Amino acid sequence: MLIQESHADVQTTANGKTTSMRIFVFHPTIPGYPNARFPGVVLFSEIYQVTGPVARFARQIAGQGYIVAAPSSYHDFTGPEPLAYDVPGTDQGNEWKVVKTLESYDEDSHKTVDYLLSLPTCTGRIGTTGMCLGGHLALRASLDPRITACVSYFATDVHSRTLGPHSVPNTSSTAPPDSTHTLDLLRTLKGEVAMIFGIKDTHVPDAGRDLIRQKLRDAGVIFSFHEFAWAQHAFIRDELSKGRYDPAITKACFEILLEMFGRVLKTDLGEADGKKHEVEHVC
Repeated sequence: MLIQESHADVQTTANGKTTSMRIFVFHPTIPGYPNARFPGVVLFSEIYQVTGPVARFARQIAGQGYIVAAPSSYHDFTGPEPLAYDVPGTDQGNEWKVVKTLESYDEDSHKTVDYLLSLPTCTGRIGTTGMCLGGHLALRASLDPRITACVSYFATDVHSRTLGPHSVPNTSSTAPPDSTHTLDLLRTLKGEVAMIFGIKDTHVPDAGRDLIRQKLRDAGVIFSFHEFAWAQHAFIRDELSKGRYDPAITKACFEILLEMFGRVLKTDLGEADGKKHEVEHVC
């Protein structure tokens, strides 16, 4: 399936501040079907914004017949350009991750879903996915009842309630009073979820994964939980992953995504136009 790439800039307002958020769009096309409609997928990036690996992941998903929208999460602080996979880039991404408020994260996901639903080529079915920070944001975005499928890769900060401003990590099984942390709102989640982790992931230890699994079960969420024995954090990142990229496990995990999205999200091709389409002979 062919892909058209573009971007859209939308206005977001959170905490009394209005900023422009860039959404990178990866749109499938099928020659001969000008009225084809596709499900939408919100793809949340890791702490480096929409990097090369994130864009390549988006193209893989779009190539299977999904309109992929990848928002630039740090528009509160900077432009849409990705951060570098180096120490300064990592430090900056980790700093902004906890300075940005939950209200702002929620506004981002709502506006991205709004954008997808505004497209005449979208069927109205929406899924989410993402890795690291984006894995958490994909799960949190699924609290929106408009989202029916979520595939979350090694979501950070869920078990410790450390996304957004906080004082100290909190891994208690008991929710703090009036908590708005993702872990304590899972009872409102209506769609299906797949959580994917590596057992060698130092960001989400055994106890953290166990807590997330138990909370999902207690909340009555329809979910599957996948743990890979030798996978480390960021094992699907195919660039500067510091020796952690595992292509074989990455492929297996993509099949998990395709199974859920293919079952829960549907594609509507519309009517064929009957025209003959010439294939361009290019290298």
